Amino acid sequence: MKFSFLGSNKIFQKIFFVLLLLICVFTKVSPPIALLLGLVVANLSGHPFLPFNHIAIRYLLQLSVVGLGFGMNALHAISIGATSLVFTIISIVTTISFGYLIGKWLSIENKTSHLISCGTAICGGSAIAAIAPIIKSDEKQTSVALGVIFILNSIALFLFPAIGHWLNLSQQEFGLWCAIAIHDTSSVVGSANKYGQEALEIATTVKLARALWIIPVALFTTVIFKNKTSNIKIPYFIGFFILAMLLNTYVTQVALFAPKLVGIAKIGLTITLFLIGSGLNINVLRAVGIKPLLQGIALWFFIAFSALTAIIYFI
Repeated sequence: MKFSFLGSNKIFQKIFFVLLLLICVFTKVSPPIALLLGLVVANLSGHPFLPFNHIAIRYLLQLSVVGLGFGMNALHAISIGATSLVFTIISIVTTISFGYLIGKWLSIENKTSHLISCGTAICGGSAIAAIAPIIKSDEKQTSVALGVIFILNSIALFLFPAIGHWLNLSQQEFGLWCAIAIHDTSSVVGSANKYGQEALEIATTVKLARALWIIPVALFTTVIFKNKTSNIKIPYFIGFFILAMLLNTYVTQVALFAPKLVGIAKIGLTITLFLIGSGLNINVLRAVGIKPLLQGIALWFFIAFSALTAIIYFI
């Protein structure tokens, strides 16, 4: 229940939102704290600009990820991508397959189940946004899938760094693990940034390489759902991320001011997580329903546990 004064007074509602947003921008709060402040807005006063929230998150996240590219070395990124390629393919195929089986077992509607599976397997909300038009899911089916992903993402931002430190995972191990086991790019980057710079570089590179698998999965989905008319949404911003890495690696002049761009990108990421939190009120939980949430949790546990086991014992 929202606090009556803030929730009913539009002016104070906006002031409260802007105040917490400014705290995220100017006080260098950590990504989990930014998400927590967003949750305070969502459940205490309400988001005064909610209709624009999804668009702001999408573009701000993309710009922030591109900015992080200015802090990475292209040769190192290629090495990381090559190392994780087979691991990525296996995890995507098994997660989508397992998701199909769980969906059937729980009697979840096919389109909702497939969206949750693809969001878990690839890159969260971006994958759902790309797959939804192909299977022609309705607003409720898409919203439920997004709700599951965003709820679990929020938990991951707090849970994964704690588990990583508890298990004494190296920067490399944690970066690879969170890139595979956390759904959305925002929470992957936020968790890795909290863990360390090397983890951040590995996690961002692997996650964005993983995001490219939207294309073959979308083509597969087109065949399965027998839809030949939908266009596939390609995450073009990944190309700008690669360009940023190349400029930072090979152009000396760019490398000189790259740290400032990375700093701005990290602030952008913090704001993104604040906005994600500010859109997650109690109504989102109610709208999701227990069965889709159980499917999401089961898939999340499956990919997190299997990925961690493989990283510790085989990589």
